[in-house]
Amino acid sequence: MEVLWTVPLLLLIPLLMWTSSTFVFYFKKCFYVAYMMCLALLAIPLCVLKSGGRDVENMRIIRSLVRHVKYFLGLRFEVSGWEHLQTEGPYVIISNHQSSLDVLGLMEILPDRCTMIAKKELVYAGTVGLVCWLGGIVFINRKKTSDAKSVMTDAAKTMLDEQIRLWVFPEGTRNQRGDLLPFKKGAFHLAVQAQVPVIPIVFSSYSNFYLRKEKQFNSGVIRLKILPKIDTKGMTSDDITSLSDKSFNVMRSAFLNISNSVTQSNGPTRH
Repeated sequence: MEVLWTVPLLLLIPLLMWTSSTFVFYFKKCFYVAYMMCLALLAIPLCVLKSGGRDVENMRIIRSLVRHVKYFLGLRFEVSGWEHLQTEGPYVIISNHQSSLDVLGLMEILPDRCTMIAKKELVYAGTVGLVCWLGGIVFINRKKTSDAKSVMTDAAKTMLDEQIRLWVFPEGTRNQRGDLLPFKKGAFHLAVQAQVPVIPIVFSSYSNFYLRKEKQFNSGVIRLKILPKIDTKGMTSDDITSLSDKSFNVMRSAFLNISNSVTQSNGPTRH
């Protein structure tokens, strides 16, 4: 009896994948979350065996395990500006933030000895939260400004002491409005305090393949543009606003440019 029920179900899934964009949306979302949790479960013992616990070097393992996930979701990355990541020593990477899919682009180009700053809630996300902790991700409480500032101060010291790079999303939250949100200042305080460069990275808009409100998740191309570094040597807290504004302007210009080029060359892509 169970076999009789299984056959129609197996036939129904491909049919729904072909005919219902809403089904495709939820199927891909659920698959993505479940698969990432399974990969995290695999990564946990590997990280412990490699480093004995929490260590930024564990990001190498996480990166290698996650890079293939894009193929299951029908996504392709086109990266330009690789030469701007050939920078020695610590630096702060800033990028726009559209959805949890950003992790795939991040892992596509993540430099060695680089980890992220993320919201504190992520540490409670099951196996994913644990592997993030093992990868040296710095967690901040966005609701408490004093706590966030204290974490940033510690992070600046850690960057210099351990020669690591940090990836920050300065918008502070996910944004799919077709433009960038105003930047929060934490990433720039961090860079100026440590006197390290800022490297802006821009993800093209996901709107040609991923629309959360419309429940669409098709195949698509994501363009990643790595922009020239912005030096902070000699800057003080008085320069934070101008540094933030400069970074915002160059990233917004690049975002609009590469997003338009993706739309023009591909158009909305039907799964």
